[in-house]
Amino acid sequence: MAESPEQVDNSPAGGAVSTGRERVAEDAQARGVDIRIIERPAARSLEEAASLLGIQPSDIVKTLVVKRSDDTFVFALVPGGRKIAWPKLRSVLQVNKLQLPDASVALAATGYERGTITPFGSTTAWPVVADASILGRTVSMGAGEHGYSLFVDADALIAAFGATVADITDPE
Repeated sequence: MAESPEQVDNSPAGGAVSTGRERVAEDAQARGVDIRIIERPAARSLEEAASLLGIQPSDIVKTLVVKRSDDTFVFALVPGGRKIAWPKLRSVLQVNKLQLPDASVALAATGYERGTITPFGSTTAWPVVADASILGRTVSMGAGEHGYSLFVDADALIAAFGATVADITDPE
């Protein structure tokens, strides 16, 4: 996982500024991944969010921005009800130090606010590490804007980003 991130121009032709959802949809289309974006009300908990979406909490995947000591980042895909197991993730990435950056750093690294982050349409194409438990499932995740969720086949997501798949989580 030592590859350099690629700066990505996710603006539509003509340079107009696109919304987060538009960036997500354009990137997914360019990668040949079928996604479905739906509007949803705000939720106060993982369980409430799952209920609103008609899915299990474990089908909601958080995209966490993880900072390495060299000031590069990775996306960690973590299913609901689980948390990053730091020793496992450090082992997968072969590093000694990782951290969750503050919200402003995550925004600068991805172009997305917390709660909306997804690898699709990120302003920089950071490497993706997915927890093995999401394989073979349809999952919901951030869609680039508050009030929206996207649904995607996890295997297609993993393939589209060349994601590393490993056991990187523990139960919350």
